[in-house]
Amino acid sequence: MSLEQIIIVTKTQSKLPMRLYKSEYKNRQKGSALVIAIFIIIVLSALGAALVNMLDSSQEGVAYEVLGTRAYTAAQSGLQWQLAEVFPLSSHAAICKSQADINSRTPTFLNVKGLAQCTVSVTCNDFELDSVRYYSITSTGQCNLDGEVTSRRVAVEARSL
Repeated sequence: MSLEQIIIVTKTQSKLPMRLYKSEYKNRQKGSALVIAIFIIIVLSALGAALVNMLDSSQEGVAYEVLGTRAYTAAQSGLQWQLAEVFPLSSHAAICKSQADINSRTPTFLNVKGLAQCTVSVTCNDFELDSVRYYSITSTGQCNLDGEVTSRRVAVEARSL
């Protein structure tokens, strides 16, 4: 063997183990991309599911807020109605009517958009002390939409002049 052939063989032998090592390393690396891809898909799916859950609960919260606002508006309407009954513009303050009479005359919201599913109940109590009549009026608005019920209660205390 000539010196030139020995050098070529030596170079080839020294490269051979490195090439074998690289090919073994490549074979071991082939499956890791699949594992990483599956991990990313699972993480993104979990994040997507959490986001959908948050949006769903947020929409439900907004729906309850809207129902609560409607119930509050119904209660305010009942309160204003009773105050107009007790304090008419054309005469002096009146005595609270009986509860049965109040219940039969409370406003209904059948033709009012947004309040059609709402009802109101009003109570009025009064007493006189030192020639001054005092009133305690409570109104409860209740809205029912697809089985979800929300109610709000407002109260006012007033006195005659």
